[in-house]
Amino acid sequence: MTVTSTNMAASSDSSESTVRRRRVDGRKTETDSADSCRENGADSSRDTDTEKRRESVQTGTFWLTRIVLLRSVAFIYLVAFSVAYNQNKQLIGEHGLMPCKSYLNSVKRYVGGKVGMAALAYTPSILWFLDWDDMDANLDGIALVGMALSAFVLVTGMANMVIMVTLWVLYHSLVNVGQLWYSFGWESQLLETGFLAIFLCPVWTLSQVPRRCPPSLTCIWTFRWLIVRIMLGAGLIKIRGDKCWRDLTCMDYHYETQPVPNPLSYYMHRSPWWFHRFETLSNHFIELIVPFFTFLGRRMCMVNGAIQILFQVVLIVSGNLSFLNWLTIVPSLACFDDASLSFMFRSGGGAKKAVLEIQNEDAAGRTPKPTKGMLIRRVVNISLGILIGFLSIPVVMNLISSRQVMNTSFDPLRIVNTYGAFGSITKERTEVIFQGTLNPDPKDPEAVWEEYQFQCKPGDIYRRPCLISPYHYRLDWLMWFAAFQTYEQSEWVIHIAGRLLSNDSTVLSLLDHNPFQGRDPPRWVRGEHFRYKFSPPGSASAAQGKWWLRKRIGAYFPPVDLEGLRGYFQSRNWPHPHIPPNRS
Repeated sequence: MTVTSTNMAASSDSSESTVRRRRVDGRKTETDSADSCRENGADSSRDTDTEKRRESVQTGTFWLTRIVLLRSVAFIYLVAFSVAYNQNKQLIGEHGLMPCKSYLNSVKRYVGGKVGMAALAYTPSILWFLDWDDMDANLDGIALVGMALSAFVLVTGMANMVIMVTLWVLYHSLVNVGQLWYSFGWESQLLETGFLAIFLCPVWTLSQVPRRCPPSLTCIWTFRWLIVRIMLGAGLIKIRGDKCWRDLTCMDYHYETQPVPNPLSYYMHRSPWWFHRFETLSNHFIELIVPFFTFLGRRMCMVNGAIQILFQVVLIVSGNLSFLNWLTIVPSLACFDDASLSFMFRSGGGAKKAVLEIQNEDAAGRTPKPTKGMLIRRVVNISLGILIGFLSIPVVMNLISSRQVMNTSFDPLRIVNTYGAFGSITKERTEVIFQGTLNPDPKDPEAVWEEYQFQCKPGDIYRRPCLISPYHYRLDWLMWFAAFQTYEQSEWVIHIAGRLLSNDSTVLSLLDHNPFQGRDPPRWVRGEHFRYKFSPPGSASAAQGKWWLRKRIGAYFPPVDLEGLRGYFQSRNWPHPHIPPNRS
């Protein structure tokens, strides 16, 4: 009994021990299974995260940014060269209002009669080396080559230093002989932007994503520095300039008195007074405060870029300011990296796929070793940063000066410039209207005076304001400046009058309407000075189809005829227009 009991007890203990072991083993199995599931889940999560990283463009690189920048610069170049092709012959060609050949000859005489380094330093242009016997062909050739190269970069998104240097040299050659017609601030801004774009590219390779030539962060920052200077220059010149910028009333006048209003300007001019105050305050905030966001990290830099682009879009839709605002968008794009611009590119192919492959290789530590060419390129990029920094010293000194000047270059190549716009606002709009008559006596009260119409500037009060941005009619813009000067200050106005007296086709091609088309040329031409105002929307005048109301101020220049202008033209070395035989 005792043995049996002992055996039974041992058997019972053994059974309980076995059960306990089974329970423990079961718990271990469950724990191991759970751990295994967690490990598998973690591995799967890590794999998913890794896969997502492989499929999404990461921050901190600028391969796609470079493509967007190059295409944007190419678009502006294409517009600028198109304007040149359509208008240069009339403005600076053989029979233009200010022939560039005469200008180059005067420079040549000034520097001692030789075409050497002195002439090139004074007026950098490849026209010095071309045949002057057909200057119109030279001007057209420069414009056509520029249009072709810029269209190639715009369509393909590919460029190299050779192409971008060529575009820069070609446009430089036009700006430097363009005289008054190329005196706008955006010409220097395009040259500076185009110069920086050269350093975005490889020397020879044509590829959207050239693996051996990664975008330089130094170059990206030169674009950012450009947008900072543009906006600060524009903001400071306003604060230091017209009082209306300080009392917040400038926008009460701007839409009506800007150089070339568009249809939306008509309606925005009638916005409530509080909205105009809000616009002015917003302008000051965007131009004086927001640029500093550039230096506050990636996200704030992107905020600056987005605000600047939105601001420029508002300016584009509210007026015809040439390609200025389109051009100002370009350096703002440098505030965005590949991750923020990847939505603009097709997934699974092309540039975006190439960038993903590069980023994955870098993440895996398979970055190719720098070649000798890449090391040389780094030296070039550092040199660019030093050059821009050095040339920025007088520009920054100008910004902080109480005697700030805008749209000025401190070097002959216009690499770093000062900028600004609308430091003063005209409070009323005046226009010069050319009129001609066939009456032999200009003092005859019965004389019928017929008006010429320009392409875009206000004239006919029934004509709707035009919408042409980013295109640019240079003569129309200069007529806006002439209207608040005198004809003695703008002698080229009389030159135009002389050309109109002979129905000169060169100058008439710059106009929209010639009242003497298919008829005898006018006997007399005069300039009348008018004050223009938008007609109030909903008024009786607006119901009659009048966009403008005008009131005569007086004569801008008196009636002139060809014979009377002979001495005036000769004293200025202008070719005298042909006098028809029946007038002699």
